[in-house]
Amino acid sequence: MAGSSVASSPGGGTSGTAGPGAGGAAAGYRPSATLPFAAEFRRQASRRRTQLALGFMVLLPLIILVAFQFDAGDDDGGGRGEFSSLADLATSGGLNFTLFSILVSASFLLVVVVALFCGDTVASEASWGSLRYLLAVPVPRARLLAVKLIVALAYSGLALLLLAGTALLAGTLRYGWKPLSSQVSAELAPADGLLRLLGVLGYLAVVLLVVAGLAFLLSVTTDAALGAVGGAVLLWILSSILDQITALGGLRNLLPTHYSSAWLGLLSTPMQTDDVVKGAFSAVVYATLFWGLAFWRFTRKDVTS
Repeated sequence: MAGSSVASSPGGGTSGTAGPGAGGAAAGYRPSATLPFAAEFRRQASRRRTQLALGFMVLLPLIILVAFQFDAGDDDGGGRGEFSSLADLATSGGLNFTLFSILVSASFLLVVVVALFCGDTVASEASWGSLRYLLAVPVPRARLLAVKLIVALAYSGLALLLLAGTALLAGTLRYGWKPLSSQVSAELAPADGLLRLLGVLGYLAVVLLVVAGLAFLLSVTTDAALGAVGGAVLLWILSSILDQITALGGLRNLLPTHYSSAWLGLLSTPMQTDDVVKGAFSAVVYATLFWGLAFWRFTRKDVTS
């Protein structure tokens, strides 16, 4: 309607004439029916960045597999009885290939992917100028954030599963279904090894909640999606660098990245879970803090873009 305003007030609604329903709402209006999860999931699935990110999760294990094929041509056959590195272990079975794919992706690639899904979700709407129109539907602010966060986490989890699933399938077809071996444990039977890998994936998913929370917080504070994604990745890298400075002493235990590699303890014999528990607790606390700040900030600011 000409002359109508779509600026959103901090209360979550829009300025304008009240409807005929109770409290100024239109008849039949239900906040819980706005912005369904399935609709937002399909909407994000149609975006090119989602397709490229998930596609690369499938492509990466195949690239690694091809790289190992080229490397096999240069192998003289000596020294293969005793594995000198995890890269050598990767070609000894599908489970080991999956472990290697997770290892090379955990410290950076997965961080970028999670930051992309969670940092781009709100900031991109603001940069397009469509955020205020979503709120003018009206979609309650808390619901809009909740749905977008859940969808972003769903795609982040899907990316992790696609990476591991593709690596397991491709590795098993190429190298066979064999015991899981590593440099920190005795050889594990395939069934036990698969359970250990599932535990590793679960722990990584929890640790990456910190990245998700930080990226989501930055996403609601800026209109630049690249700034939100890049800021989360850079802060994660900064935390990793600080964790290497031994002069910080016990302060390093408070860094969100301090226990990011604790999942290696799940592969040891016997299994080491102390750092895993500490890391999971730390990640949940940080993620909850960041998400709480994001909701607090977004529900109180004026949305003009």
